[in-house]
Amino acid sequence: MDVTTAVLSRRSAHTLVEPAPDDEEFTYLLRAAATAPDHGRLRPWRWILVRGEGRTALGRCLADDSPAPGLRRDQAEAKTRRAPLLATLVFRPVTDHRVPEWEQLAATSAMTGFLSLLLHARGFGSIWRTGRFTESAQARGLLGLQPTERLLGWLYIGTPGEPQAPKRRKADDVTDRISVFAPELVSV
Repeated sequence: MDVTTAVLSRRSAHTLVEPAPDDEEFTYLLRAAATAPDHGRLRPWRWILVRGEGRTALGRCLADDSPAPGLRRDQAEAKTRRAPLLATLVFRPVTDHRVPEWEQLAATSAMTGFLSLLLHARGFGSIWRTGRFTESAQARGLLGLQPTERLLGWLYIGTPGEPQAPKRRKADDVTDRISVFAPELVSV
């Protein structure tokens, strides 16, 4: 699959089943994703792979620390079983560096976008889930996050359980987002 086709055909996959990439394949794809723009080559991120019963333990942890009133334990646990692999994205900014934190966060996001496209090109599906659970103190503790690290969510990964529409996504009109700088028209 060429890059343009991958970009235009990728969709967030809401239903994911086995198989998911194993650790070796995930590492291979991450090596490719790590070529995303990253000023200073700081790689200000890390991944924690959660599979099998680890998903249940994470679900219980989130249920116990749920900031959502009325969320039942079984609902929280079910959220973490929606995919065979939950790749936990951790942002770890390099402090006191000439590359500002916002650029490091942009690099982390770009790498995650690349990874999503690479997964799609290999026949896997994914969806980046964020939200209130990224602020869970108990999840941070369970996953071993350091005080300077930030949980950016989970990339749910597996094989799409429902056939995704093969049609190409219609490219939105972006002409209103483009302007051309013409210095001869600027008076200073």
